[in-house]
Amino acid sequence: MERTMVEARRETVARADAPAARIVCEAIEFETQEAPEFIDITDDVTGIVDASLVQFGQVTIFSQHTTAAIKINENEPLLLRDLARTLRQFAPANAYYEHNDFSRRTVNMNEDECANGHAHCQHLFLGTSETIPIVDGRISLGRWQRIFLVELDHPRMRRVLVNVVGAS
Repeated sequence: MERTMVEARRETVARADAPAARIVCEAIEFETQEAPEFIDITDDVTGIVDASLVQFGQVTIFSQHTTAAIKINENEPLLLRDLARTLRQFAPANAYYEHNDFSRRTVNMNEDECANGHAHCQHLFLGTSETIPIVDGRISLGRWQRIFLVELDHPRMRRVLVNVVGAS
């Protein structure tokens, strides 16, 4: 079978040569209200990038939790309801999870341990972080893209690290 060659189009979006890199890492905390919940944190991240004075580089947004994810998607109310419903279908809270069997589970236990196997399974489909290029001092999100902290478990305080690396 003969293979067709597809020519890729490349474009240099930005280039910076600097004697030293600028690195900024800030933590932001959010108190969640329900699960699943999509909290738009785009403006918080943008503020950190703006204050960093990085012109070219990248920003990584990282959740320090295994039941709260970071995702990029569109902030449209009906879509967010669809996404929440889809998460519940992937891993319903009322399904059986060995993680929730406290008579058998022996590791990573706390006094106030809750049955949250569904939240861990939902997290598997979402992930812990997103990395976005910074070009000309701005995060390079698409027209409808927003950054979300996604609560998958129960209401509580959540911590997100925003790590900006680049040249000013």
